[in-house]
Amino acid sequence: MLKIKVLGPGCSNCQKLAYLTQRAITHLSIEAEIEKITDYAEITKYPILSTPGLVIDEQLVCAGRVPSEAEITTWLVNALEQSDQPA
Repeated sequence: MLKIKVLGPGCSNCQKLAYLTQRAITHLSIEAEIEKITDYAEITKYPILSTPGLVIDEQLVCAGRVPSEAEITTWLVNALEQSDQPA
C-alpha cells in the first residue's frame, strides 16, 4: 500500500491536489493511504519551498503547483513499480 501525503495549509490548491490524487488512486484501483499534513513543522521536514506538495512513500514528487491527474497517475505507477522491487 502506498503512503501519500498532501502538504499544505489546507488551501484550495491543497484540496484540489488531494482530490486529484484520490481520483488517480480510484482510477488505478490501488490501495493507498492519503494523509493531509497541515502542520508547518511537519511540512518543513521535506525539501519544499511552496505548497501544495505531494509526497509518495516519503519521496517529494511535486511542490508549488497542482499537477494534472495524468502526472499524479504516472507518479503512482512509478512508486508501485519501485515498491515491487526486491530490496
